[in-house]
Amino acid sequence: MAGPVVSDRIWTVPNLLSMLRLLGVPLFLWLVLVPEADWWALLVLAFAGVSDWLDGKIARAWNQASRLGQFLDPLADRLYIFAALLGLVIRGIVPWWLMAILVLRDVLIIGALPLLRHFGYGPLPVNFAGKAATLCLLYSFPLLFVAEYASLVADVARIIGWAFALWGTALYWWAGSLYAVQGLRLIDQTRRAERTDHEGVRTGVPDGDTRGGHTDRHDPTAPATVDGDPGAEPEGPDPRGHRDQGGTMP
Repeated sequence: MAGPVVSDRIWTVPNLLSMLRLLGVPLFLWLVLVPEADWWALLVLAFAGVSDWLDGKIARAWNQASRLGQFLDPLADRLYIFAALLGLVIRGIVPWWLMAILVLRDVLIIGALPLLRHFGYGPLPVNFAGKAATLCLLYSFPLLFVAEYASLVADVARIIGWAFALWGTALYWWAGSLYAVQGLRLIDQTRRAERTDHEGVRTGVPDGDTRGGHTDRHDPTAPATVDGDPGAEPEGPDPRGHRDQGGTMP
Protein backbone atom coordinates (compact mmCIF):
# COMPACT_ATOMS: atom_id res chain seq x y z
CA MET A 1 0.00 0.00 0.00
CA ALA A 2 1.44 3.37 -1.04
CA GLY A 3 2.08 6.01 1.60
CA PRO A 4 0.51 9.46 1.63
CA VAL A 5 1.55 11.87 -1.10
CA VAL A 6 3.92 14.53 0.23
CA SER A 7 3.37 17.90 -1.41
CA ASP A 8 5.16 21.26 -1.43
CA ARG A 9 2.11 23.11 -0.10
CA ILE A 10 2.61 25.64 2.67
CA TRP A 11 -0.85 26.82 3.71
CA THR A 12 -2.42 23.65 5.04
CA VAL A 13 -4.29 23.05 8.29
CA PRO A 14 -1.53 20.83 9.77
CA ASN A 15 1.11 23.43 8.90
CA LEU A 16 -0.93 26.19 10.53
CA LEU A 17 -1.24 24.10 13.68
CA SER A 18 2.52 23.52 13.68
CA MET A 19 3.12 27.26 13.29
CA LEU A 20 0.84 27.97 16.24
CA ARG A 21 2.79 25.43 18.28
CA LEU A 22 6.02 27.21 17.41
CA LEU A 23 4.55 30.55 18.49
CA GLY A 24 3.70 28.96 21.82
CA VAL A 25 7.35 28.17 22.63
CA PRO A 26 8.43 31.71 23.66
CA LEU A 27 5.08 32.21 25.41
CA PHE A 28 5.62 29.04 27.43
CA LEU A 29 9.14 30.06 28.40
CA TRP A 30 8.00 33.54 29.43
CA LEU A 31 5.19 32.11 31.59
CA VAL A 32 7.63 29.76 33.33
CA LEU A 33 10.43 32.25 33.98
CA VAL A 34 8.87 35.70 34.43
CA PRO A 35 5.54 35.45 36.27
CA GLU A 36 6.11 31.75 37.08
CA ALA A 37 2.54 31.10 36.02
CA ASP A 38 3.01 27.36 35.88
CA TRP A 39 -0.63 26.47 35.33
CA TRP A 40 -0.88 28.74 32.31
CA ALA A 41 2.38 27.29 31.06
CA LEU A 42 0.92 23.81 31.45
CA LEU A 43 -2.06 24.86 29.35
CA VAL A 44 0.33 25.93 26.59
CA LEU A 45 2.06 22.55 26.83
CA ALA A 46 -1.30 20.80 26.70
CA PHE A 47 -2.23 22.74 23.57
CA ALA A 48 1.11 21.78 22.03
CA GLY A 49 0.50 18.11 22.76
CA VAL A 50 -3.04 18.10 21.40
CA SER A 51 -2.09 20.04 18.27
CA ASP A 52 0.85 17.69 17.69
CA TRP A 53 -1.52 14.73 17.67
CA LEU A 54 -4.16 16.59 15.67
CA ASP A 55 -1.97 17.84 12.83
CA GLY A 56 -0.78 14.31 12.08
CA LYS A 57 -4.35 13.01 12.04
CA ILE A 58 -5.52 15.80 9.75
CA ALA A 59 -2.54 15.41 7.42
CA ARG A 60 -3.35 11.74 6.90
CA ALA A 61 -7.14 12.09 6.76
CA TRP A 62 -7.21 15.09 4.43
CA ASN A 63 -4.14 14.12 2.39
CA GLN A 64 -2.30 17.28 3.46
CA ALA A 65 1.13 15.83 4.19
CA SER A 66 3.80 18.30 3.13
CA ARG A 67 7.56 18.69 3.22
CA LEU A 68 7.19 21.83 5.30
CA GLY A 69 5.11 19.90 7.81
CA GLN A 70 7.73 17.17 7.99
CA PHE A 71 10.21 19.88 8.97
CA LEU A 72 8.02 21.93 11.33
CA ASP A 73 6.60 19.04 13.35
CA PRO A 74 9.88 17.64 14.78
CA LEU A 75 11.27 21.17 15.07
CA ALA A 76 8.39 22.19 17.35
CA ASP A 77 8.91 19.06 19.47
CA ARG A 78 12.61 19.81 19.91
CA LEU A 79 11.97 23.45 20.80
CA TYR A 80 9.35 22.55 23.40
CA ILE A 81 11.70 20.00 24.95
CA PHE A 82 14.50 22.57 25.05
CA ALA A 83 12.26 25.34 26.41
CA ALA A 84 10.78 23.12 29.11
CA LEU A 85 14.21 21.85 30.12
CA LEU A 86 15.60 25.38 30.24
CA GLY A 87 12.74 26.55 32.42
CA LEU A 88 13.07 23.56 34.75
CA VAL A 89 16.83 24.03 35.08
CA ILE A 90 16.64 27.78 35.73
CA ARG A 91 13.91 27.21 38.30
CA GLY A 92 16.08 24.56 39.97
CA ILE A 93 13.52 21.80 39.46
CA VAL A 94 15.79 19.46 37.49
CA PRO A 95 19.62 19.29 37.48
CA TRP A 96 21.62 20.80 34.65
CA TRP A 97 23.15 17.45 33.67
CA LEU A 98 19.79 16.17 32.43
CA MET A 99 19.56 19.04 29.99
CA ALA A 100 23.21 18.56 28.97
CA ILE A 101 22.65 14.88 28.17
CA LEU A 102 19.60 15.58 26.01
CA VAL A 103 21.10 18.59 24.23
CA LEU A 104 24.33 16.69 23.52
CA ARG A 105 22.43 14.05 21.58
CA ASP A 106 20.75 16.68 19.41
CA VAL A 107 24.07 18.42 18.81
CA LEU A 108 25.58 15.14 17.57
CA ILE A 109 22.60 14.46 15.31
CA ILE A 110 22.72 17.97 13.84
CA GLY A 111 26.48 17.69 13.40
CA ALA A 112 26.02 14.55 11.30
CA LEU A 113 23.66 16.23 8.82
CA PRO A 114 26.42 17.79 6.66
CA LEU A 115 28.04 14.37 6.33
CA LEU A 116 24.76 12.83 5.20
CA ARG A 117 24.20 15.65 2.72
CA HIS A 118 27.71 15.08 1.34
CA PHE A 119 26.63 11.58 0.35
CA GLY A 120 23.30 12.76 -1.04
CA TYR A 121 21.00 12.06 1.92
CA GLY A 122 18.74 14.38 3.86
CA PRO A 123 17.66 14.11 7.50
CA LEU A 124 16.70 10.57 8.45
CA PRO A 125 13.03 9.83 9.13
CA VAL A 126 11.93 9.73 12.75
CA ASN A 127 11.94 6.20 14.12
CA PHE A 128 9.60 4.68 16.69
CA ALA A 129 12.14 4.99 19.51
CA GLY A 130 12.49 8.70 18.80
CA LYS A 131 8.72 9.21 18.89
CA ALA A 132 8.44 7.28 22.14
CA ALA A 133 11.29 9.30 23.68
CA THR A 134 9.67 12.60 22.73
CA LEU A 135 6.35 11.44 24.15
CA CYS A 136 7.93 10.39 27.46
CA LEU A 137 9.80 13.67 27.83
CA LEU A 138 6.77 15.81 27.01
CA TYR A 139 4.78 13.83 29.58
CA SER A 140 7.46 14.24 32.23
CA PHE A 141 7.86 18.02 32.15
CA PRO A 142 4.31 18.98 33.20
CA LEU A 143 4.46 16.42 35.99
CA LEU A 144 7.74 17.84 37.25
CA PHE A 145 6.21 21.32 37.31
CA VAL A 146 3.25 20.00 39.30
CA ALA A 147 5.66 18.28 41.70
CA GLU A 148 6.80 21.69 42.94
CA TYR A 149 3.56 22.19 44.84
CA ALA A 150 3.31 20.57 48.27
CA SER A 151 0.58 17.95 48.24
CA LEU A 152 0.06 14.24 47.90
CA VAL A 153 -0.57 14.73 44.19
CA ALA A 154 2.78 16.50 43.92
CA ASP A 155 4.60 13.54 45.47
CA VAL A 156 2.99 11.13 43.01
CA ALA A 157 3.66 13.52 40.12
CA ARG A 158 7.34 13.73 41.10
CA ILE A 159 7.78 9.95 41.00
CA ILE A 160 5.94 9.49 37.71
CA GLY A 161 7.54 12.58 36.19
CA TRP A 162 11.08 11.40 36.93
CA ALA A 163 10.23 7.93 35.65
CA PHE A 164 9.09 9.41 32.35
CA ALA A 165 12.12 11.71 32.23
CA LEU A 166 14.65 8.91 32.75
CA TRP A 167 12.92 6.54 30.35
CA GLY A 168 12.63 9.33 27.81
CA THR A 169 16.32 10.18 28.12
CA ALA A 170 17.33 6.54 27.63
CA LEU A 171 15.04 6.20 24.60
CA TYR A 172 16.32 9.51 23.26
CA TRP A 173 19.86 8.16 23.13
CA TRP A 174 18.72 4.76 21.89
CA ALA A 175 16.97 6.49 19.00
CA GLY A 176 20.15 8.46 18.34
CA SER A 177 22.18 5.25 18.14
CA LEU A 178 19.66 3.84 15.65
CA TYR A 179 20.03 6.99 13.54
CA ALA A 180 23.82 6.59 13.66
CA VAL A 181 23.66 2.95 12.52
CA GLN A 182 21.23 3.82 9.73
CA GLY A 183 23.38 6.72 8.57
CA LEU A 184 26.58 4.64 8.57
CA ARG A 185 24.88 1.94 6.52
CA LEU A 186 23.70 4.46 3.95
CA ILE A 187 27.17 5.97 3.70
CA ASP A 188 28.75 2.52 3.35
CA GLN A 189 26.31 1.59 0.58
CA THR A 190 27.11 4.80 -1.27
CA ARG A 191 30.85 4.25 -0.95
CA ARG A 192 30.54 0.69 -2.24
CA ALA A 193 28.50 1.87 -5.22
CA GLU A 194 31.02 4.63 -5.97
CA ARG A 195 33.91 2.16 -5.69
CA THR A 196 32.20 -0.23 -8.11
CA ASP A 197 31.51 2.57 -10.59
CA HIS A 198 35.10 3.79 -10.32
CA GLU A 199 36.50 0.33 -11.01
CA GLY A 200 34.21 -0.06 -14.01
CA VAL A 201 35.37 3.26 -15.45
CA ARG A 202 39.04 2.42 -14.78
CA THR A 203 38.95 -0.97 -16.53
CA GLY A 204 36.61 0.15 -19.28
CA VAL A 205 35.28 -3.42 -19.65
CA PRO A 206 32.48 -4.92 -17.58
CA ASP A 207 33.26 -8.04 -15.63
CA GLY A 208 33.25 -11.13 -17.85
CA ASP A 209 33.14 -9.18 -21.14
CA THR A 210 35.37 -10.79 -23.81
CA ARG A 211 34.87 -8.27 -26.60
CA GLY A 212 38.19 -7.38 -28.13
CA GLY A 213 40.18 -9.21 -25.52
CA HIS A 214 40.97 -12.43 -23.76
CA THR A 215 38.96 -14.04 -21.02
CA ASP A 216 40.30 -16.40 -18.42
CA ARG A 217 36.98 -18.14 -18.02
CA HIS A 218 37.08 -21.74 -19.34
CA ASP A 219 34.56 -22.85 -21.97
CA PRO A 220 33.69 -26.48 -21.23
CA THR A 221 32.54 -27.03 -24.84
CA ALA A 222 35.87 -25.99 -26.39
CA PRO A 223 38.37 -28.70 -27.48
CA ALA A 224 41.33 -29.39 -25.25
CA THR A 225 44.44 -27.39 -26.13
CA VAL A 226 48.07 -27.37 -25.14
CA ASP A 227 49.86 -24.04 -25.14
CA GLY A 228 47.14 -22.63 -27.35
CA ASP A 229 47.55 -25.33 -30.04
CA PRO A 230 44.22 -27.11 -30.57
CA GLY A 231 45.94 -29.91 -32.50
CA ALA A 232 48.26 -30.98 -29.72
CA GLU A 233 47.34 -33.80 -27.40
CA PRO A 234 47.07 -32.95 -23.73
CA GLU A 235 49.53 -34.50 -21.36
CA GLY A 236 48.25 -37.48 -19.43
CA PRO A 237 48.56 -41.24 -19.12
CA ASP A 238 50.07 -43.13 -22.05
CA PRO A 239 47.09 -44.11 -24.25
CA ARG A 240 48.77 -47.48 -24.95
CA GLY A 241 48.52 -48.44 -21.33
CA HIS A 242 52.33 -48.57 -20.75
CA ARG A 243 54.03 -47.07 -17.76
CA ASP A 244 56.56 -44.29 -18.19
CA GLN A 245 60.12 -45.33 -17.48
CA GLY A 246 60.92 -44.93 -13.88
CA GLY A 247 57.27 -44.37 -13.02
CA THR A 248 55.25 -46.07 -10.37
CA MET A 249 51.74 -47.33 -10.22
CA PRO A 250 49.41 -44.98 -8.49
